[in-house]
Amino acid sequence: MAGDNGDQIATMGKRLLCLCSLPLLGACASEPPPDLGVHNGRLAPCPGSPNCVTSFASGGHHAIAPLATNLSAIRELLQTMNRVNIVRNEGNYLHAEFTSRLMGFVDDVEFLFDPVQGLTHVRSASRVGYSDFGVNRDRIEALRAALTSP
Repeated sequence: MAGDNGDQIATMGKRLLCLCSLPLLGACASEPPPDLGVHNGRLAPCPGSPNCVTSFASGGHHAIAPLATNLSAIRELLQTMNRVNIVRNEGNYLHAEFTSRLMGFVDDVEFLFDPVQGLTHVRSASRVGYSDFGVNRDRIEALRAALTSP
């Protein structure tokens, strides 16, 4: 009988652990934020958290330079990459989802081509969490390097 109670407690503990883990799993596969896209000719500003960069920021830890290329070159590069899904590609706008290998976290990366300047503005942001340990900045700089290498 004592063994039965121990088994029941262990089973309950496993169930509780699974239930407590569900919100974490849901966070990895969260829905895209509602502010994605072009608003008044710009991409959305970054939130206050440090897990986002944008070329529309004028300074601070969110600021990053736009890419000196067009959307065709960016799209071609993205199509060669693993764990990247192009969600929307319309006119001068492209939205891609980058999924992390280990935990399956999704980052939204947006590109807005400015034909007058010949530059593509960028915004790369984590869907969940506070810090991204510089992943979004590193991603844009890696794309920049790949687009400018011969």
